[in-house]
This record gives sequence, structure tokens and C-alpha cells, in this order.
Amino acid sequence: MRRPRLPQLRGLRTRLVLAFTLVAAVTAASTGALTFREARTGVLQQSQDAVIQQLRSQVGRLAPDLGYPPDRDELRRFAADVARAEPSGSWRVLATYGRLSATSVPGDRFAELSPALRASVRSHLATVFQRVAVGDHTALVVGMSVTFAEAPAEGVYASGIQVFLTVPQTTERAYVDALVTAVERAAVPALTLAVLLALLAARGVLRPVRALRRATRSIAEGHLDTRLAVEGSDELADLSHTFNETAAALEQSVAELRGMEARARRFAADVSHELRTPLAAMSAVTDVLDEDAAGLDPDTATAVRLISEETVKLARLVDDLMEISRFDAGVAVPHLDEIDLAESLRRTLDARAWTGLVDHDLPPPGALRGRVDPRRLDVVVANLVGNALRHGARPVGLRLYDGGAPGGTRLAVIEVTDTGPGIPEDVLPHVFERFYKSDAARTRTEGSGLGLAITAENVRLHGGTVQAANRPEGGAVFTVRLPLPADESPREER
Repeated sequence: MRRPRLPQLRGLRTRLVLAFTLVAAVTAASTGALTFREARTGVLQQSQDAVIQQLRSQVGRLAPDLGYPPDRDELRRFAADVARAEPSGSWRVLATYGRLSATSVPGDRFAELSPALRASVRSHLATVFQRVAVGDHTALVVGMSVTFAEAPAEGVYASGIQVFLTVPQTTERAYVDALVTAVERAAVPALTLAVLLALLAARGVLRPVRALRRATRSIAEGHLDTRLAVEGSDELADLSHTFNETAAALEQSVAELRGMEARARRFAADVSHELRTPLAAMSAVTDVLDEDAAGLDPDTATAVRLISEETVKLARLVDDLMEISRFDAGVAVPHLDEIDLAESLRRTLDARAWTGLVDHDLPPPGALRGRVDPRRLDVVVANLVGNALRHGARPVGLRLYDGGAPGGTRLAVIEVTDTGPGIPEDVLPHVFERFYKSDAARTRTEGSGLGLAITAENVRLHGGTVQAANRPEGGAVFTVRLPLPADESPREER
């Protein structure tokens, strides 16, 4: 049975390209994500450091001029002066002292400032910052305490004045968006390059694989001298080297087997040929002894009949071996003639006195004709019917009919059936093998063990097929199908 073709998606080229593309995509995505994260962190960090440095510088410059303790107007001027440090006007500043507070923009509620940031500024002298989301954008909120460096006590202490700054990170967001766009644009060429590299790599991998496939097919077709060119020292080269070693070992083994088979065939043919002459003399003597057996004493007569029967069996075995040797040597050639198939089957039954023992269902004379070798057709039918009579049970049936289908090859079908126990399932695959006997108790039957093998070879010479099976109602059935001439029209319906 022919194996179904695998889907193209499972092809080696497709899998290699997909693997390379997947690796490239994962690599590009990972690299892009890491690059984006580092670049984003760098942009935000640089912006944050610049804002904090600028805020500290401005507060340090303006704080000495601020009255202490400051009133609301002074806080408002101080907040406005700090906000003017950014020429673009994007800074919004809140200055507080105790319960007093003032903003650089009148009425500004400074919603970005969280209680946690206020508490952190009150408890630390260091500058505190936080990024907060405001609508669809983010803002940087920075808080710091104004400190005095000179005081009755040593060190630095808070003046109680706190400054908070919020800066929208619009520019930074634009930088980040541009970075995302650049990463996305770079991913497409990277994937395209990965696909091209995958195709090149797949081509390099598939070239020796295709060569191996062609060499394997060549080996399967019988060209055992096929070898692969070994290039490089990688795994594929090692595979090619292993294939060559295997092919060489297979060629040697097959050559040895063919030599042994040829010697065995020649031995069988030589033995059969050499036995024919003494067997002919023995047969002539046993014929004479059979004629005189009636006048011999009972013991001698029994011995004479036994010798005669065994001589006949031996002669039949030698004939079968000669026939098999012709098939093995390829010199068996059918001598085709257009004959009436039904009439040929009737003559086979009549010649062996089987007409009364076999129920035959044959078409009328002239209804079914075919080009066959009459002698070989006679051997086929005689072997099958004889096998059914010996090993099956009566009634034995013989049927011939036209089994062709409209639009297809017409076939002459010969069926031989019996009503015996049938053929064991484990024996069915072996019934046409030489010298195969399923029952050890049958090793001394009159058959040579070659009859069905000769039958199969004769059917094959005609371009037909023969099958053995068991009937549902019991017994065995042997079916022979022989091709009929294309211009022959069917005359008998099944």
C-alpha cells in the first residue's frame, strides 16, 4: 500500500525556515525589548538628573534672598522665580512653609503631588522624585527641602521651606515613541534577513539530504553500487560515509546471497537432470513389475507396488524441481494461444477423471476465450483442484467467469473451492511458498510441496494473480485472475 504523502508543512525545508524565523523573531524581540528598556531608562534618567540638577541650582541661588520666615507673597514670588528657570515654561512649582503654600501658576491645585511624596520630603533632607501618570501622559514630580548650611548647631538642617516641581515628560515620551518605531522598523529587515539566511542554510542542509534520498531510491531499485560523495567532516558527511559503508556491505551480502542462490538453483537443476535418466529406467522396470505383480506372492507384490508408487512420486518431484529451476533461471516462456478457456478446464477434469468428483460451473463453449499457454493453464487448474481434493473436503467446486469491470481491464476468474476445515490464518501468507506444509503429519503426502509454488509462477507468467482465502461458510477458496484481450466483449455475466 502506498503511503500517503506528508503535508508540506512537515517538510525539512519548511521546518528549518520556520525554526530560523522563530529564533530570529525571538532574538529580535528580546533584543528590541532589552534595548528599549535600557534606552528608555537612559532617556528618563538623563532627563530626571537634568531637572533635579537644575532645580537644585535654581533653589540654591534664590533661597538666600528669601525672607525667613517667609510669608505667602514671598513664597509666590519664590515659586515663580524657580519656575522661570525653564525657558519653555513647562515647569510648575509649589512652595510651602508650614501651613502656607503658593504656586507658580495661580489656582494650580498641584494634583500630581501625592501625600507619600510630601511625607518623604518632610522626613528626608535629600531630593525625592516620583513619576506619575496624568491622563494619557506622565509627569516627573520632584520634591526637596530648603536647608541652611550655617547654624548654631553643626551640620545641615531643614528650614521648613519645601519646594515641589512637576514637569510633563512630553519630550521624553516622544523620544521613547521614536525608539519604539525604530525598533519596529528594524525588526522587519531582521526577520527578512533571517528568512534569507534560513533558506540558504536549508539549501545547504537539504542538498546532501536530497542526495541521500536519491541514493536510497537507487539502492531500492537494485543499483547496489550507488555511492555518495563525502564532503566536509560534519554530521552530514559522517552520515554519507555511513551510507556508503552500509551500501558496500549490502552489495557484498547480496552478491554472496545471489551466488549461493545461483549455486543452489544450478544444483537442483543438475540433480533433477541427472535423476531423469535413472528414473526413466526405474519407471520402465516398475511398469513391467506392475504387470507381473498379480503372479507374485502377496509380500513380493506389496513390495513391488510400493516401489512403483514411490517411483511415481519421485518422478513427479523431479519434474516439479525441473519446472521450478526453469522459473528460477528465467527461461520459462509461455507459448500463448487463443483458446476456449471453459473447454480447456473441461479437458483438465476429463484427463484426470475428476469430472464426477468436482462440481463445475463453466460458461458455454465459445463464451469466454483468452490468450494463454494451454499446458500451463492445465497445470494451474490441476494443481488447485488436486490440492482441494487431497486436503479439503467434497464437494469441490470449479468456477470460471468474466470478472472484468466496465472501463477497466477484463479478467478471466477461476475459482476452486472446497468444504474442508479451511486454511489456518497463520498459514495463509505461506501457502504459495516452496516446500511449505502447515501440518508436520503431512510430510509424507503424495504432494511435493511445490505444486502451489508452480501454480503461482505460471499465473505470474500470464500477468495474472492468484490468492488463497477462507470462505465464510467454511472451506478454502483459491482465486486466479488472468487478463483477457482488450477487444474481447463479455458474453457471460457473473
